[in-house]
Order: sequence, then C-alpha cells, then structure tokens
Amino acid sequence: MSISHFRELDVWQLAMTLARQVYAITAGFPREERYGLSSQLQRSAVSIPSNIAEGNARGSTRDYARFVSIAQGSCAELQTQLLLASDLYAEQAPAIAKALDSCDRASQMLLRLSQALSRKLESGSRVPNPGSRVSETSQDYL
Repeated sequence: MSISHFRELDVWQLAMTLARQVYAITAGFPREERYGLSSQLQRSAVSIPSNIAEGNARGSTRDYARFVSIAQGSCAELQTQLLLASDLYAEQAPAIAKALDSCDRASQMLLRLSQALSRKLESGSRVPNPGSRVSETSQDYL
C-alpha cells in the first residue's frame, strides 16, 4: 500500500486516537482543572498529530524531520503530564494507563520515522509532496 496523505500514516492515526483518549480522561477531572492540567494535557495531545500533519505537508525532508521532532517532544511532555494525572486522580488510573501505552507506541513510531527522515537527509533525497505516492518500503517506519 502506498501512502499519499498524512491521514494514511499509522503514527498520525495513533496520535489522533491518543488525543481522543486524553479528552475522555480530562472530561472526568474536577472543574477547577479546566485551565490547569486538563488544558496542558489536551494541548500536548493535540500537538502530536498536528505536528505530524504539518511536517508531512511541508514537502521538505528537513521541515518534516523538524516537525516530527516537535511531535516527539510533545509526546514526552504528554507522558509526564499523564504520570502526574495518574498520581492526582487515581480513579482515572486505568484510562491513563491505556493512554500511556498509546503514547509509548506513538513515541516509538515517531522515533522510527525520525530515523528514516534522517537517513533521507543523509542520502540527499526529498520527502514527496502531499498527493504524490510514497513507496511501500516507507510503510516500515510510518
């Protein structure tokens, strides 16, 4: 299968699932958390698929790699916030554990994507523009 759009990337789809998980978790937080940890968790979670999409749409390997790196940072930030939330809201522990698992998998996938983009940069090749086709071998890291 060839990939022609960021919405077809497994890592983007997982990141979207993770964002939905975080929104479900924060819906159960106390009202006074609305502008605190809830907001931080939501922003970090939304940042991951957003940066994957923006980097993919740039059409430049260097830009794509930079945005994947930002997504990796957001993923680490989200993991930290989820761990804090787990300590503060024990009743949410099962849902938070599931989100942490998703975050770990997304982090691993982002690392593989980052490594693949680094290899492309080293070889001097470019990431295709959106709408063009990516070879099946790219699926290994997407």
